[in-house]
Amino acid sequence: MTHPLVAQLRFTRSEWLRALDGISNADARRRFEPMNCISWMIGHLTWHEHLYWLVRAQSKNIAPQLDELVGYGKPASTPPLDDMWTAWRTVTVAADPYLDALTTEMLQGHMIVDGQPHYQTIGTMIQRIIYHYWYHIGESQAARQLLGHASLPEFVGDIQGQGPYRPESSV
Repeated sequence: MTHPLVAQLRFTRSEWLRALDGISNADARRRFEPMNCISWMIGHLTWHEHLYWLVRAQSKNIAPQLDELVGYGKPASTPPLDDMWTAWRTVTVAADPYLDALTTEMLQGHMIVDGQPHYQTIGTMIQRIIYHYWYHIGESQAARQLLGHASLPEFVGDIQGQGPYRPESSV
């Protein structure tokens, strides 16, 4: 059974998709400085998941273009929306088997990066990504409001039905 913390990441991903449903390429690439554009946000979260679950955890670099385009600290860019969604789907699908295999014991451990234990536990890394998604959900909704989008979804959505609390003891 999937660990409850991983289930929370999956719920957060579903809220991310819900937040950006129906956005056009033109709107996703519009930038309201100093914020980045929404397509960059999609790519940036993809980069983060790719870094943790593929590069660091499994030594797999399936999306090297993300580092320069949307990596932490890189210059702003306005990448095509379809390219960023394709990368996001590719990376999350590739990361899921690793995430599905995590146990409570593994979440308390550390990845080995460059021969040294990473400073965060794997569980903390999952929490960081979850919180990173929520940050960009809020930011994306602010950008959508500036774009004049109406009837945006309310957050948090159906957490009781799709992402309820589940104790670790059920794993």
